[in-house]
Amino acid sequence: MQFGIFTVGDVTVDPTTGVAPTEGERIQAMMRLALEAEKVGLDVFATGEHHNPPFVPSSPTTMLGWVAARTEKLLLSTSTTLITTNDPVKIAEDYAMLQHLAGGRVDLMMGRGNTGPVYPWFGKDIRKGVELAIENYHLLRRLWREPVVDWQGQFRTPLQGFTSTPAPLDGTPPFVWHGSIRSPEIAEQAAYYGDGFFHNNIFWNKEHTQEMVRLYRQRFEHYGHGAADQAIVGLGGQVFMAETEAAAKKFFRPYFDNAPVYGHGPSLEDFTEMTPLTVGTPEQVIERTLGFADYAGDYQRQLFLIDHAGLPLEVALEQIRILGTEVVPVLRKEFELRRPAHVPSDPPTHATLVAAGPDAPHHLVEPARERLLAAADQA
Repeated sequence: MQFGIFTVGDVTVDPTTGVAPTEGERIQAMMRLALEAEKVGLDVFATGEHHNPPFVPSSPTTMLGWVAARTEKLLLSTSTTLITTNDPVKIAEDYAMLQHLAGGRVDLMMGRGNTGPVYPWFGKDIRKGVELAIENYHLLRRLWREPVVDWQGQFRTPLQGFTSTPAPLDGTPPFVWHGSIRSPEIAEQAAYYGDGFFHNNIFWNKEHTQEMVRLYRQRFEHYGHGAADQAIVGLGGQVFMAETEAAAKKFFRPYFDNAPVYGHGPSLEDFTEMTPLTVGTPEQVIERTLGFADYAGDYQRQLFLIDHAGLPLEVALEQIRILGTEVVPVLRKEFELRRPAHVPSDPPTHATLVAAGPDAPHHLVEPARERLLAAADQA
């Protein structure tokens, strides 16, 4: 199972000092977190994509390219790549280039984002968000899998005889996750292609997460990719740890209360009861995280948000050290003890996808089942 961290890259005033980092300081802090994640043995570093204050990660591939040059094992991912407002041609080129630079240590998570104004900023209509996600992703699959693409769709100018460069490393496109908090259409899309489904459950109760993951698993099996419990699932979460629960809550409370994403709402106690947010000891984080599999099933990737809401860099670095030394080693052992032998322990990586060969389902634009049904209809 893969464990890692993700950042949303908010520039937030530290409520205990009244001081906010500059954008440059925040960007450098995120890079420090990535390097620390590799140092302590975490598997994944992921960044969001935002184009509005107070967030700064507007160019994920630039950030991840910097990290790639300074790490050896860390998997580089996104916690959102805006499939709705980015041009699929540019996504194809940028992430293939990153794949080459990182030696294949790349996957990415498609998402629609949670900021309405970003759509008109990029000339798109938010009312067409789901349709954009579906059409743009299908074009992206073709760009990564066909040497020459002719394309006509609803949302961009046609392509004639277009070749995306560079081609994916080893002729093998990056593995793709589809991230969604609330849209069943995105769970359906992930299942259709046999891609991963990531539910960033930092805002929702376990019943909602359970239903979204259940839908994805059922449809994954429906489309012939394997049994429902073999579907590739990732979950998010946020933690803050200290030696005692009281100390953790005392330190974290002012940051929670002023967080730009969920501050000024429910109390810390109410939010931790309603969502997977865990503020307490490493042992409490272990117990709570192991419980995710009780309602989401055995899954393959767990990412933690640890640097949100103005937390000082040194505090966030210490949180990563606790994760790497006290929490993740226990989680690895316990999750694998409960995992059935037929359920994948890890998501696909570049190495496993290359080893599967050029005829593997990953290289198909349309799922194999859909191709067979289309052929039967034509017969």
